[in-house]
Amino acid sequence: MQTYKNKKVAIVGLSVEGLDSVDFFRSEDAIVTCCDRRMKEELGDTYTQLAKQDVTFHLGDEHLSNLSEFDIVVRTPGILLDTQELGRYKGILTSQTKLFFDLCRPSIIGVTGTKGKGTTSSLIAEMLRKSGKKVFLGGNVGTPLLSKVREMTDKDIVVLELSSFQLEDLTKSPHIAVVLPITQDHLANIDPLATNYHKSREDYVKAKFSIIAFQTKTDVIIANADNETSVSFAQHSAGRKYFVSRKQQTNAFVENHEVFVSWQEKIERICGLDEVILRGEHNLENIATASLAALVSGASLESVRNAAKQFKGLPHRLQFVDTVNGVAFYDDSFSTVPETTIAAIASFFETIILIAGGSEKGSDFSDLGKIIVNSSVKTLIVIGTMTDRIVKAAEDAHFSGEIVTGLRTMEEVVKIVFARARPGDVVLLSPACASFDMFPNYKERGKQFAYEVSRL
Repeated sequence: MQTYKNKKVAIVGLSVEGLDSVDFFRSEDAIVTCCDRRMKEELGDTYTQLAKQDVTFHLGDEHLSNLSEFDIVVRTPGILLDTQELGRYKGILTSQTKLFFDLCRPSIIGVTGTKGKGTTSSLIAEMLRKSGKKVFLGGNVGTPLLSKVREMTDKDIVVLELSSFQLEDLTKSPHIAVVLPITQDHLANIDPLATNYHKSREDYVKAKFSIIAFQTKTDVIIANADNETSVSFAQHSAGRKYFVSRKQQTNAFVENHEVFVSWQEKIERICGLDEVILRGEHNLENIATASLAALVSGASLESVRNAAKQFKGLPHRLQFVDTVNGVAFYDDSFSTVPETTIAAIASFFETIILIAGGSEKGSDFSDLGKIIVNSSVKTLIVIGTMTDRIVKAAEDAHFSGEIVTGLRTMEEVVKIVFARARPGDVVLLSPACASFDMFPNYKERGKQFAYEVSRL
């Protein structure tokens, strides 16, 4: 078993993953140094908690200046691989995800794609748990798992939601790779306050490619048959191939608002849209994908069906907030690209007041404008630095409804929306943009929305 006793280890980036890495290496009796661009005042409680432990600190602008003195450097996903200091480092450079793959004994189900990763990963975990499996859920959803890796056995199952930043330096692929639709996201021309990005779509897809690059014929890939990039991943995988579709009958598919899987030479119905808590046809696709992954991993059909019908969803993903005077409010703040906002709009037959806008992610809003025109959206509230582009997309598509701009706080937004809403309407926060111009992150944007709704 690999040992790290007395190894000098630098943890670069004190994110949630970074803190978990500190816990892991301290439990391994390594000599740990915490490196972060922020000073102790900015780190706040994080610094206070770490200072009580047997660790040292390299903080501020020079936090990467002495990497050569360490045996191992562990970077968090927010630290780009092409950072000059990391490029010059000659020791063992790794990441928490890479290290976890190297040490993990259980079978790993890895889920990637542009959107839907968290919902699909959580669904898979629930389906397996209802089948009596011991499941660890991690990656970008659940909790960091490196500190738990020593307690796992080969009978357990790990489900990981994997972003491009977590995948880009892997040298192993998961046993089951789930590749959801891949569109444009995390590209270099986004808001400069966002540190996590790729220079091109090619780099973005290349980073995700690690999820299948090291698979063998004993492994499995589950791909989306309706997405060209996802299909190309399946074509390049050495594993057994399964497909999910909303357009054709594949291994798992959505048809007439119902989910089916082709399993053990039979077509099995999993659920219908009217039986599940999740809103939207796109979530039926997520259920179909999760069902297939869970069944391949040993879940029972009964457990898959029960989990699909009982799953309540994740925060800020088309999350129901409240109904006030007959007006239903939904928080879809996690939608940071037009494609997911389009899916959110399609989830409702009611009249919609849409709140969109935010900061740059290099997106094309023309399709969103067309969908808004051909949907039940009656009023468009646009906020943030992308206001002009979103308004132009709607006007170019000849949107005849009301467009409201110039609002600077979520308090203003919710008050204006409520004044225009009528009983039976849906107020949908689905920005199609990043949050960094007005909010620290999408979670805070969603929290402020819910708070202001609670004050109505």
